Amino acid sequence: MTALRDKACIVGVGHTVYRRGGTESATDLGLQLEAARAAIVDAGMSPGEIDGLICPINGGTAEDFVANLGLTQLRYAVTSHTGGAASVAGLATAAMAVWSGVARSVLIAAGWCGYSGPRARGMASSAEMAIGKVVRDYYAPQGAVSAVHQYALVADRYVRKYDVPPEALGAVAVAFRANAQLNSNAVMCGRELTMKEYLDSPPISTPFRLFDCSLETDGAAAVVVSGADCAADGPHRPVFVMSVAEGRPFPVDEFANRADPLEIGLAEAAPRAFADAGVAPSDIDLFEVYDSFTINVLRQIEATGFCKAGEAADFVLDGHIAADGSLPTNLNGGLLSEAHVQGMNNLVEAVRQLRGGLAQRQVHNAELAVVTGMGGGWGSGALAILRR
Repeated sequence: MTALRDKACIVGVGHTVYRRGGTESATDLGLQLEAARAAIVDAGMSPGEIDGLICPINGGTAEDFVANLGLTQLRYAVTSHTGGAASVAGLATAAMAVWSGVARSVLIAAGWCGYSGPRARGMASSAEMAIGKVVRDYYAPQGAVSAVHQYALVADRYVRKYDVPPEALGAVAVAFRANAQLNSNAVMCGRELTMKEYLDSPPISTPFRLFDCSLETDGAAAVVVSGADCAADGPHRPVFVMSVAEGRPFPVDEFANRADPLEIGLAEAAPRAFADAGVAPSDIDLFEVYDSFTINVLRQIEATGFCKAGEAADFVLDGHIAADGSLPTNLNGGLLSEAHVQGMNNLVEAVRQLRGGLAQRQVHNAELAVVTGMGGGWGSGALAILRR
């Protein structure tokens, strides 16, 4: 991947309005198309200039995008089946496509009717894939029918192993909710959260409370990736892709039989990403982390190298991830307080932070950002390092 450093850049970003309900006529594909159009316009392009496509993990095929957007020159299309890591993992494929000349401008879109549709309420347990079968045959009969139940098993082990107080998980939820108050498109904008409210919220699955869980949201977001040689032609400052790395724990489809149930793919991927980019965790100005659950923020902070194993609880309690901390994190509110659109909203936020001009929530002199994705078997991960 060192050969790909700075060979591609993100030139366009877009998103829909994020909602919880009120979109009865919307579909996964319809939301993805809306975000894609916005990203293409933001890049100063027309649909006919998009010749590469990283297809979403749900909702839309390449043919759907060709027909509905008018992608008259599509030459390359592929899908990254890595669950919540797909939005970030797709950057590597897009970068390789534009670097090699397979495509010049690649669209990546993600999103769904995660609130109004059936997906978050049972699709995983019926999916005809390895992970879906494990859930159906082994976890669901024991009552672990959804992601919150399954991640709670891992979270409980982590909390017990490192003696993590509930206030540490609460610090994540409260910090990201505070950030959402400066983002008018965040679902939780206008709904502040205190530590007391977090601690008093109803239990969902031990050790998770209500506010440990990301939002079920209707919405989508998208980015356009182009070669560095044509980035200067766009209307916005290009954001360069320095590196992208993926990693998977083993076995990828069953966490209970791993040598270490707390293992996640970022622990292996992050060192490669930093080495390929030629930077260190201490150089990073902002962090956009895949916050499907508060516990996953702690695990990724450690796996990415911002602190050692078992130290993330103190790290967040000391305020490092706050907007004015040493590692401003999820300035948009993240999946916990802006929207859950498969992490693409966090990638969009990183790009906008590096462009600059976000007023109150802008990280001062932001030059380097890390974005993570996590999913695909309770721990597959992808990490991208971006620069202005």
